[in-house]
Amino acid sequence: MSAGPDGGLLPWLEAPLAQALHGTRGHALLLHGMQGVGQFELALAVAAAWLCESDDTAARRGGRACLACAACRLIAARTHPDLMVLIPEALQEALGWSGSDEAADGEGGKSKAKPSREIKVEAVRTAVAFAQQTSSRGGAKVMVIYPAERMNPASANTLLKTLEEPPGRARFVLASAAPQRLLPTVRSRCQTLRVPLPAPDVAAGWLAARQVEQPEVLLAAAGGQPLEAHERLTLGVDAPAWLRLPREVLAGQAATLAAWPLPLAIDALQKLCHDALAIAVGAMPRYFPVDSLPPRGDVAHLTDFAADLRRAARHAEHPWNAGLGVEALVLRARAALRPGKEGDAQHSRGPALATLKR
Repeated sequence: MSAGPDGGLLPWLEAPLAQALHGTRGHALLLHGMQGVGQFELALAVAAAWLCESDDTAARRGGRACLACAACRLIAARTHPDLMVLIPEALQEALGWSGSDEAADGEGGKSKAKPSREIKVEAVRTAVAFAQQTSSRGGAKVMVIYPAERMNPASANTLLKTLEEPPGRARFVLASAAPQRLLPTVRSRCQTLRVPLPAPDVAAGWLAARQVEQPEVLLAAAGGQPLEAHERLTLGVDAPAWLRLPREVLAGQAATLAAWPLPLAIDALQKLCHDALAIAVGAMPRYFPVDSLPPRGDVAHLTDFAADLRRAARHAEHPWNAGLGVEALVLRARAALRPGKEGDAQHSRGPALATLKR
């Protein structure tokens, strides 16, 4: 059972895991919280505890998995016959859980299409059939669904009947960063548990233990989400790059942002815009150090730019000309951030979005 990039239960998940194991009374649990706090890892830890076969209370501290019995070894090898993990094809490699070919494409073979970012209805049908089968090891049948909000309405409705009337000892762990996007009927059939952000010192300490320099900077850049901060580092977002970003944008330089994936570049500009607006209205910034930001910006221009970025973010996964798109957005950001440049922001607004949609 892995709970982080290098294995082991993430330290801030100890309390939520204990709460999940001791407080869950039904057959379905919905874990929800921000994306980068370890929801998937917590869901696997809960599933492992439900499937653990050890009677050693000392090894099963608080009811958690012992990590040594035959069932725990099967889970660690991704081969437990009574555990099914449903995740979108596009996330399988990153999460290290490929799932079965049948569940992945619904046709028993490898799909040649671009990996889906949704949990397909065919995969949910496979999970429903799995739940209805007799347990191979005489215990529970457990399904982990992550991110649960990636189930489209057809997929969610396919699962609903099984959630209402689970066969045998079937149990479910759903994990979601956007529970409001789940069907209300799905949410109502699950006991919910919020996974909070870890304390900043705990999260920064975890990053520092992985040789992350200036972990507090990357933690702030990721909105307090340590796994998100760790992932961003692998994509080239280190602390020096983040700290120099406001200065580069003010100078109209797009090289750093252009080297990042487009969704990440847009997210960085959104956070810069957020903090510039905070400074403009006399509040404290959240994502960047206050001394790295311009002293003031035009609230109206920044508000317009924030709206542009929201529109761009909705299409961030599309195959646009990302380099030109980022350059256009940086020019737009520069105009919005610089005081006393009336008309510059409005003038650059149209070309930015037009370039992104090519």
